[in-house]
Amino acid sequence: METFFSFLEKRVDDCSSLLCIGLDPHIPDLKEPTAASALDFCLNLVKQTSSYAAAFKPNAAFFEVFGADGWTALKQVIDAIHAESNRLGSKIPIILDAKRGDIASTAEAYAKSAFENLGVDCITLSPYLGKDSIEPFITNYEKGVFLLCKTSNPGSGDLQDVSVVGATGQSPLPLYEHVAYLAQTWNTKNNIGLVVGATHIDAMKRVREAAPDLWFLAPGVGTQGGDLESALKAGLRKDGKGMLINVSRSIARADNPKPAAAELRDQIVNIKRDLNRKAR
Repeated sequence: METFFSFLEKRVDDCSSLLCIGLDPHIPDLKEPTAASALDFCLNLVKQTSSYAAAFKPNAAFFEVFGADGWTALKQVIDAIHAESNRLGSKIPIILDAKRGDIASTAEAYAKSAFENLGVDCITLSPYLGKDSIEPFITNYEKGVFLLCKTSNPGSGDLQDVSVVGATGQSPLPLYEHVAYLAQTWNTKNNIGLVVGATHIDAMKRVREAAPDLWFLAPGVGTQGGDLESALKAGLRKDGKGMLINVSRSIARADNPKPAAAELRDQIVNIKRDLNRKAR
């Protein structure tokens, strides 16, 4: 049976890339502070980088800021990615960065908005309301979620590093590690992954140990200061997959995004090759 992550793995193989291109149309980067300008900005990035993208990740906030016109622009960006997938003959998964988190009918409404109305393949969620808050998003094997686990921001430790009694009886362990154990258990349909920041390498090692099978979405490389080689060494699975390196500003703000994406993709390939050689 096809699942979200089986689709993702096919795309990773097709493009020889673990690069997730963030589509974050910051207003200072736009020609004008309008939804139309945000649309043009993102369409240019999609066109230039699609050959190197294992996935695209539009951030809902940068579209919501323009109101109804922003939602229309977001849908047009998603449609353009679908069109680019058809052109390439390879499905490029779309991850909506929305960080939703609620229960019951509210969660169901969020899931319908993302998967049916917008047409994305995956969404980021906060897991802190418990398993029932994510269940509406994972009923369909072909739709996926990335749960916030150990995020890349400096303040992540305020909550995520708090010691708790773990799911498997360990005590103490950080809350983020408990989340990883739970996610590994909940992933019965191969459609749950974790957000693990590349700015916290020791934490990434612990999460990989707790969740050896799950895919990571790893922000923090580039502008936030995360080291690419260290992140790949800590986060890759034994099969050399299981990790998406999310990059936004360092590609979007490059003079020419296409060679910037190609260069980063090639860096990832070369680092993976070196790590594999050293492991032999």
